[in-house]
Formats: sequence, structure tokens, C-alpha cells
Amino acid sequence: MIFDFLFVFSVFVSATCRGEGATAAYKPNDVLLINCGATSDTNDTDNRTWRADEYYEVDLLPWNSENLSFAANASYQEDVAASHVPLMEARIFRSYFTYKFPVHPGWKFLRLYFYPTQYGSHFNANGSFFSVSVNSFTLLKNFSAYLTVTTSKPESKYLIKEFIVPVFETLSLSFAPSPNSLAFVNGVEIVSMPDGFYTKGGYDGEITSLSSTITTVDEATALETLYRLNVGGHMVSAVNDTGMFRRWLPDDDFFISEDSATKQILPDVKMDYTSSNPPYVAPEDVHKTYRTMGNSQNPQLNLRFNLTWLFKVDAGFTYLVRLHFCETLREVNEPDQRIFTIFIGNQIAKLEMNVISFTASPTPIYLDFSVYVGPENGLRPDLRLDLHPFKEVPPKSHDAILNGLEILKLNNLDSNPGPNSNVVTSGGESNVANSTRRKRIVTITLIAVGSVVLVVSVIVFLIFLVRQINRRKKKNRQNNSVAMFKVLLKHYTYAEVKKITKSFSHTIGKGGFGTVYGGNLCNGPKVAVKVLKDSMGNGEDFINEVASMSQTSHVNIVSLLGFCYEGSKRAIVYEFLENGSLDQFISREKPLTLDVKTLYGISLGVARGLEYLHYGCKTRIVHFDIKPQNILLDGNLCPKVSDFGLAKLCETRESIVSLMDTRGTIGYIAPEVFSRMYGGVSHKSDVYSYGMLVLEMFGARSKKIVETNTDSNATSAYFPDWIYEDLENRQQTWILGDEITTEENEIARKMILVSLWCIQPCPMDRPPMNRVVEMIEGSLDALEIPPKPSMHISRGFVPDQSSSLPSFSHGYEAEEKNSNL
Repeated sequence: MIFDFLFVFSVFVSATCRGEGATAAYKPNDVLLINCGATSDTNDTDNRTWRADEYYEVDLLPWNSENLSFAANASYQEDVAASHVPLMEARIFRSYFTYKFPVHPGWKFLRLYFYPTQYGSHFNANGSFFSVSVNSFTLLKNFSAYLTVTTSKPESKYLIKEFIVPVFETLSLSFAPSPNSLAFVNGVEIVSMPDGFYTKGGYDGEITSLSSTITTVDEATALETLYRLNVGGHMVSAVNDTGMFRRWLPDDDFFISEDSATKQILPDVKMDYTSSNPPYVAPEDVHKTYRTMGNSQNPQLNLRFNLTWLFKVDAGFTYLVRLHFCETLREVNEPDQRIFTIFIGNQIAKLEMNVISFTASPTPIYLDFSVYVGPENGLRPDLRLDLHPFKEVPPKSHDAILNGLEILKLNNLDSNPGPNSNVVTSGGESNVANSTRRKRIVTITLIAVGSVVLVVSVIVFLIFLVRQINRRKKKNRQNNSVAMFKVLLKHYTYAEVKKITKSFSHTIGKGGFGTVYGGNLCNGPKVAVKVLKDSMGNGEDFINEVASMSQTSHVNIVSLLGFCYEGSKRAIVYEFLENGSLDQFISREKPLTLDVKTLYGISLGVARGLEYLHYGCKTRIVHFDIKPQNILLDGNLCPKVSDFGLAKLCETRESIVSLMDTRGTIGYIAPEVFSRMYGGVSHKSDVYSYGMLVLEMFGARSKKIVETNTDSNATSAYFPDWIYEDLENRQQTWILGDEITTEENEIARKMILVSLWCIQPCPMDRPPMNRVVEMIEGSLDALEIPPKPSMHISRGFVPDQSSSLPSFSHGYEAEEKNSNL
């Protein structure tokens, strides 16, 4: 029903909002125009209807949206264009907030509208900093709309950020305010696009890479549109696009070759389109206007300069550059009449570009190139595009042409672009080479004479050196890490830790690694202080925890406030969470005190936290100890992942993690951690632990496993296959008894299905955490019962089932030493 409505609405918008003279348009199956913060539906100046987010037919807002956000009207109108819908209303976010848009699967244009100004008396958007994410992708981080607008070209008082994202069934758009700030958005626009529009390559079916690495645009990639220009022409508005509502700006602000000429094509020229370049690729206005080098009477002059454009970009990313060409002049009809070289980023992208050689005139074509921009020239270098006549052709052909261009920044899930490859050239005079050869002969002779003495000396020295290095290696690594933490984090002395905890007078948790104390900072806020035992080895767990937590900033990750490292005295200071650890609420020794909807919210929050650790951090973090005792709850029962003592940092985002020991808690450890016969250890090990956690939360372990699993079949500690019979019969009454409602039953069934996918014995069969989040947020109908694996684990291999669900102390972040391997 929802999709039917969206399809009818999208067809209506496409049919009524297309300008005159537009080419045959693409008809998107999703067109959503959301006026955030508005109280009623409103038409913009192009007669497109924007729907109020609060009164939309589909429930876009979370159930507690009134606590998380508020709506406000702009107090000032600093730009005539800013008075247009949807810029005069805004939704302002106090904390982490997520819109959920039901859409068809496929790639989408996502456009976010921002007007940074004063809203009422409570919010000035000029000081707003926040992050924006969609499903698994972080699109904006610590973003300021005001700072972006003030440096934009052309100048404007408002901003439209366009992204291209893959979506499976729900587009989850999240806003996360930075500390001591609020987030806001004025409008959200979602439009479908043709299959493979930016993934299959250009007219030739390729994305030509200018580095040694092949660039692919797949479902693990999101793109941000930085520039979309109508070269040599005027602005093409959204409604005059080809059904995808793109805006094509003039190129005047970026073009620096004043000697070029702009040619206008007569409007009666008819374009010839092909299946490789359908009419919706770009508007006819783009194909009918272009820049050439001019000097038609003396083309030899064109060899003295280039057609050049400069674009500011961010260093450290790969960019997709799409160039549009169309030869519309009737007199340009020979293959050798206009041949030129394309340079992108001072590299040859195409040596001999001949538009006519691709197809007859006037047929538009486009080519895609990828280029990596390194940090050699600063954080915001110029990406340069040059066109220069190819010299090896007759003088009449010394010319170049360009109709349009698009530049898009690639954002992978790991946000880790490849390194820039440097081309090294070498050479020298012949006398230098001869001198070098003579010196080499002398050197070889000397080495041959003294080789025996040298080898013996080196061996003796290396034996001594290796022994010394082995003694100091761990200590030096820890000292370097601590030195780095002192720069990034607050460093407390042991005396300050004692003062914060009032001489360790208030114990709120105990565990195998140490004791957790309550305390207060000098300015009043309550904190938790984890003091490690003096006997805890060389401090590797401490280094792991501080290193991991210092790199995180997420609503579902415990915030690290500081640390203490004085000799054997080690402590971690982090935020205090009122409701303590999750195990207090789901322990089998106590009655269940949380309803199904609350358990669902906690499960989703933990999943988002793990998704952030695996994909949102600069360095991937694998937790390795996900269990109820390490999930803390704040006053609103918002979950936060804690205790990173066993975490592993993967410096290069490797898929397989190298472990020298088994780590984790019995009952939550993935099978591959015990035995490599199940596969390599990776971030999928966290997925398994999460699945077991969810099973326990929804009663599938903590209740029934004790009642039914009294035989010697210890494999159910790893895969509770007895659940399948209940799922097939759609019976989950063992969760809350016979009083469970239909809605609660559906939620429970979904979560059990998700958890069974997570605990598949083979890591390859488990979904990654970004997919887990989508499964939780998606519909139950989209989930299938996972395959029931055949487990062959001997009783002696699996740890004793009695320790799978230990009785933990119910203090803050309690731990049990005997349950940790």
C-alpha cells in the first residue's frame, strides 16, 4: 500500500513539474519531497508539492520525536531564493535522530536542504555542527552548513547537499549533533535513478582509472555530488532536468581560460540518442551548449593554451569525473577534425579524444574517469581539468570541446581511500653512469675481501640486539601509546583519581579486571572510574581499551573522559550511566522488567554501535566481548557498548584478524575463535556475539536453554536449533508468556530471526553489522528463516554449558573473572 502511494505520487510529480523543452524524461519510482518542520503541505516555485514530515502518510518520525527534536521558522530572509520552499521551516535536533523512508530497492539521489540562519529565539544555525549518516554510510561529519555556505561558489545563503546512495528497502537518515550543539535540516528530497547510472561506467562501459587501482562503484560505495556544470551555458533548473531533478550550474566560476569561445547551437538541432546514452543522461540544454578554443581562422594559436577548469576538493579521496560531449556542428563530421588530449589532476586521462570516432554527429556521449587526490598540496587542493589539442593532427583540427561535467566524491564503507602512487623518473649523463660503475666495482671488491669478518660480526650483534628488542618491545609500544593518549585525552594523576572517587569509597561494580567506582569531577558531573588491578600483567588490556575508546564518538558507545597511567596504577574515567548494565534486566534470576519494544530499541542501539565500530571509525575496531554485562544503559535506557579491554584494532581494515590467544566470554564466543575449521576470525565474530546477546534478551537462552538443554548436546551453546520448531509454528509465547500481544510477537519473531542469522556457525553466512541494522529496521516479511546448520562440535571441545550463562554481580559494568578467557 505504501509503495503504491509513493509510485502514484512520483508519477504525478514527474508529469506535472517538467519544464518545456526538456528531453524525454526518466520516470523515477520514488520521488519524496519532505518539508522538515512544516505544519502543512506546500508547493514550491516550480509547483512541486513538499509534504510536512510530521503529517506524512507514512510514519517518518520516531515515536519519541517530540523529545528529540522541535520545529521552528526562520527569523530572517537574507536571500530572495531562501524564501522558497522548503527553506523557511526547519526541524532541529537535540540528540541523535533518525528519519525512516520506505522506498523501492536501488540507487537514490538524496538531497539535503540547509538554510543556516536564526530560528526563533532559541537556535542560531550559524553555530551548528553535526554529522549525517544514511544506513551504513557517514555522509557528513562535524558538518557546519554556515561555514560551507560562506565558502561556496557561486555565493549563496543556502545550501543543497546531494548524495547518491544504495538502498535495499528503507532509507534511514540520521542526524547526530556534535557536543554542545544542535543539528538541523530544512528539506529532504529522495529521487530514484536508472539502474547502473553511476556504476557501469561511461558510454564505453568503463570507469577509466588514473591510478594503478581499479575503481568500482558498488553497493559498498556512496557518492557526494560536488559539481554538476553546464559548460558554456546557463543554469538548468531541477524541473528542466530529465526527470531526476538535478541542477546544472554554469561553469563561469570555475573556468580560467579566457581565450576560449562559447558556442551556442540553434534550437532546431535534433539529438540522436542510443541505448548506450539514453536521453535522460543529461538535458538537451547541456548537449547544445559547449566551450571550444575558438581561433577558427588560425587554429595554430590553440596550441599555446588549454581549456582549464579548477575545482576545490578534499584531499585523501577518490573522485568520479564524468565528462559530457556532443558534436552538433554540421561541418564537424570527419573523424580527424577535432582531436584533443584530456588531462585530469595533471595526468593524461585520454591521449586522443575524438568525439566523432565514438558515434556520428550529433549523438551525445559521456566518459567516466576516476582520480585519487592526495594530501601533497594541502587539505583542500585544486582538482584541475585541462583540454589541449592533440599535436599530431593537421592544423585545422587544433581544437577541443566540452559540453558538461560532473565531479562526485566516492565514500566507501571503510572511508579509507588508497594511497597515491608516485611516478618516479630517473636519468643522468653518461660520464656520471661510468663513474658510478667504477665505484661499484671498487665497492664490490672491498665487500668480497671483508665479507667473512663482517658476516660473523653481524650475526653476533644481531643475536644481542634481538634479545634486547624482545625485552623492550612491549614496553616501548605502550609508552608510545600513552604519550599519544596524553595529547588526545585528559590525563589524570593517581591522586586526582582518588579525589574523584573520594578515596574509592563508592563501589558500583567488580570484575576480573578490576573495580568500578562512582565519583564526581571537580565541576560536578558524575563519572565512573574503572581501576585495574595492579597484577594485571603488562597493561595490554588497558592500552587496548584506551586506544579503542579514544577513537570513538557515537551515541551508542560509552564516552571516554580520561585515563590514569602511573607505573602499575591504571584507571579509566568515563561517563556514568544511571541504569547500569543490561544483565540486571535480563538475568534469569530476576523477572523480566523490560517490555518487548524497549528490548527492540536496545537491540537496535547496540547494533548501531557495533556498525559504527566496524565501519564508522577511521580504524576498524572489533570488540570481542559483546555480552549483557558490557552493555550499559543511560537514564532513557539508551544502550552504550563498553569495556574495550579485549578489543582489536585493525589498522588496514583487514577482513581477517590475527589472534595469538582466545578472547571473549564463554557462551558468546564465535566458533571460529576456538577453531579455525569454521573460518577466519574477523568482525563477523562480533556479529555472532551480538546474535547470542539478542537471543538472551528475548528469552531464547536465559529461559528455555536452561529448561530444555540438560542433555549432553553442547552444540546448542553455539546454535540453539530447537528454536526452529517454534519459529515454524509462529510461536514465541515462551518470551512473555501467553499474554504477549500480536505486535510484540511480531517484534520478537523478527529479532529471533535476525539473531539466528547472526549466529550461523560459518562466518561467511553471517550478515555484516550494517546489514543487521537494515534487517532490524526493515519489515518482518522481508526476513526468511535462516538455514539450519549441521553442527559437529564434541562435548570436550565446547566449554561447560554451566558457564555459558554465569551469575554476574549486578553492579555497574560487572564482570566475572572466571567467565573471561
